[in-house]
Amino acid sequence: MKYLAAYLLLASGGKASPTAKDITTLLGSVGVEAEQERVASLIKSLEGKSVDELIAEGKEKIASVPTGGVAAPAAGASGAAQEDAKVEAAVEEKEESDDDMGFGLFD
Repeated sequence: MKYLAAYLLLASGGKASPTAKDITTLLGSVGVEAEQERVASLIKSLEGKSVDELIAEGKEKIASVPTGGVAAPAAGASGAAQEDAKVEAAVEEKEESDDDMGFGLFD
């Protein structure tokens, strides 16, 4: 992922077709040692493609990924069933909040 991010950063900075040396230099400037095999593989797989094409391909692929959302209740569902679902969701939410074991994100 860091190699692709470096490629995209170079491309957005005006480098039409970043080379393996460009990526290695960029990563080295922030203290990351690049694996030449992975850089070469990335360059080979992106050869002849524009950033716009890559983003379009990615959008197509991610559109088919399930998001795990909760389905809406059926049109004929009773009010009591909807209330039960809300109560269950609230209980689950409270249980999930205990997962941090008393530590906050920035503690």
